[in-house]
Amino acid sequence: MELKVKKIHPNAKLPQYSHKGDAGLDLFSSVDCVLKKGEVKPVPTGIKMAIPEGHVGLVWDKSGISLKGVHRLAGVIDSGYRGEVQVVMANLGGESFEVKKGMKIAQLLVQPVQEVNVIETEDLEETSRGENGFGSTGKF
Repeated sequence: MELKVKKIHPNAKLPQYSHKGDAGLDLFSSVDCVLKKGEVKPVPTGIKMAIPEGHVGLVWDKSGISLKGVHRLAGVIDSGYRGEVQVVMANLGGESFEVKKGMKIAQLLVQPVQEVNVIETEDLEETSRGENGFGSTGKF
């Protein structure tokens, strides 16, 4: 499968795998910026891409950044989107976080999408779990 990517900023870097067999392609910041404590902001990558039809681009955290309390939000890139890829980042840590040009800020997984037909119904099949939700399986 091919992933077509267009650079729209001189500092942009193409997504790339760090190691053979990695699931995620690294996404890079095209700007220097600071995420203040508690701040949420989009960080531009300086690229546009064409996710192949029938697939989705899912944007996930980089573990080293998430350990500092900085996470990504809004991580779905649909196959029809052709605008700049920006990574919405949230600083949940205790201090400001500095993003540098060329820094790995997230990772992109390209995965197949199964389209579904939505059918309204009055009844759903019973399961052993039923309506048991958050924390229902216990801690251990």
